[in-house]
Amino acid sequence: MNTPKEKKNFFQKLRNKYRLAIFNEQTYEEVWQMRLSRLNVFTVVGSLAIVLVLLVILLIAYTGLREYIPGYPDGNQRRMMVRNVNRVDSLITEIEKRDRFFQSIKSVVSGEVPPSEQEGIVEGVSGRQQNVSFEKSKKDEAFREQIEAEEKYNLAVLDNSEKIPELNQIYFYSPLKGFVVKNFNESENHFGVDIVSNKGETVLSIMDGTVIFAGWTVETGYTLMIQHSSDLISTYKHNSNLLKKAGDKISAGEAIANVGNSGELTTGPHLHFELWYQGTAVDPTEYILFE
Repeated sequence: MNTPKEKKNFFQKLRNKYRLAIFNEQTYEEVWQMRLSRLNVFTVVGSLAIVLVLLVILLIAYTGLREYIPGYPDGNQRRMMVRNVNRVDSLITEIEKRDRFFQSIKSVVSGEVPPSEQEGIVEGVSGRQQNVSFEKSKKDEAFREQIEAEEKYNLAVLDNSEKIPELNQIYFYSPLKGFVVKNFNESENHFGVDIVSNKGETVLSIMDGTVIFAGWTVETGYTLMIQHSSDLISTYKHNSNLLKKAGDKISAGEAIANVGNSGELTTGPHLHFELWYQGTAVDPTEYILFE
């Protein structure tokens, strides 16, 4: 075991001063000298080592050198990892939706109530279903009779038995002002109207909607289709050029194309316009004024 005297001698040796000198080899003249101790040497060397380690860490952390470290991902790999994580989250969400959909179908096939409907059932304290009965009040009956009396002679509804009542309540912008030279004729497979106008005239959207097709076909040339609310689709054919692309959100009355003469099934500059409701073509002249 080390005695206190030996420990004292050890610390004393660390504090002992030494002289480091440099002499001229030929003249033995002292050129440079420095006084130091072992403790000073350890302190200086340790401090330099710590500073060097910190500089290396900062250099690696805040520069591109870290990408050269084996096992460290580069920028592309990190972006790919983030993208994959987002895709996995989306995939999990879609799988959960699919499982709920299949469970609902399974419940319907087996004669049970689907989970989405079970959540809306009002249950009592005992857990049994609570039957809720609704009774019409006198105020409700009076209001119903008033509305029915007002709608009884509503010309917008009874104007034409062949018109669709839902479409009569919608205001449509005219896609183009001009002369209708060919009317709607389902027997001739002409599911729209041909409107003649000057070449280059602006074609407008009849309602707010989203472009679901914008491209070129051999027969109809530059064609654009817009999905609207209320299960409506409008089609614009034979344009000279299109101002919108698929996926664009369109406002009512917004410019979407220019009148042209493109496609094989055309004999001059005009717009072939079609209006489809719930998958069935309807006569646009019943709901839109073109002149």
